[in-house]
Amino acid sequence: MNRDRPAADIDLDEVARLVGALERDLAKVRTGSRNMQVLRDEVETLKNVLNSPIRRHHWVREALHGMRQSIEHGLDAAKPEGLKAGQYLAEIGRILGM
Repeated sequence: MNRDRPAADIDLDEVARLVGALERDLAKVRTGSRNMQVLRDEVETLKNVLNSPIRRHHWVREALHGMRQSIEHGLDAAKPEGLKAGQYLAEIGRILGM
C-alpha cells in the first residue's frame, strides 16, 4: 500500500465513475448481509464527499481505502450476487496507485 503518494494525484472523475458503477451494481445485490450494508454505507459516504463543495483529496483516499476493505470483507456475500468485486478491487488499487 502506498499511502505516501500525494492525495492530489487521485482523479476525482474516475472515482465518481467508480462510485456510480458500484452503486448500480449494489442496487442489484439482494443480500442484506452486514458486509454488504457496510459497503453500501461506504459508497454513500464517498458519494457525499465527491458532492461536497469542498473536495478534500485525503477524504477521498480514506473513503476509497474503507470501500476496498468493505469489498474484501464482503467477497463471500458478493460472489453469489454477481458483484464484480475483483474488478472493483483492481480499479480502487489503480486509482490509489497500489
